[in-house]
Amino acid sequence: MEIKKAKNLIFDFDGTLVDTAPLIVSTMQATIREMGLPPKSDEECRATIGLRLEEIPSVLWNGGEGLSTKFAATYRRLFDELKRPIKVECFAGVDEGLRKLRAHGYGIAIASSRSHKSLDEYVSDFGWGGLLDAVIGGNDVEHGKPAPDAVYVICNRLGWNPEECLVTGDAIYDILMGKNAGSMTCGVAYGNQTREQLMCANPDWIVDKFNELVSKFV
Repeated sequence: MEIKKAKNLIFDFDGTLVDTAPLIVSTMQATIREMGLPPKSDEECRATIGLRLEEIPSVLWNGGEGLSTKFAATYRRLFDELKRPIKVECFAGVDEGLRKLRAHGYGIAIASSRSHKSLDEYVSDFGWGGLLDAVIGGNDVEHGKPAPDAVYVICNRLGWNPEECLVTGDAIYDILMGKNAGSMTCGVAYGNQTREQLMCANPDWIVDKFNELVSKFV
């Protein structure tokens, strides 16, 4: 597909726009310790970034489905405690890039597995409220990534055509979400998964820096 034909851009949040991995992994490890769950490495925890919290136990532990509610609640409480001392920043070129894309008339939205409340807080902190047409969190859709629900919700709300959207993310889940919606897809290799991992989902494009994506459009 020709990426330049995209009229609207849908971005994942964690690992795509903002470097939250240290905070997420620290919170996940604290959750595991508090709940007395079998230990997992930082790499194993990091590999689940992009999933909804309720889905993580079943990925990390066989038979972990019954832990979903308690795991998510414990994680959210600890996240609120840890997010103060652990500073979160956007990736290089993201803030300037989003503003350039907006100035050139592109529609911009976020489709994340993070809760809507948490997304709104970060969007406000970064001053991105006026740049975004929609922000969709994991609790705004029935089915999380890789299901296409978030893309469909955004497009239905804004009158966008999924086939004219570029879905960009740092994880296979993001790429598959875009493909399942019939959208163009772009992987970012600077986030939580490598270029080789992203290639398994066969995205239309992979970039090593956010500026590479922006330069394709402006």
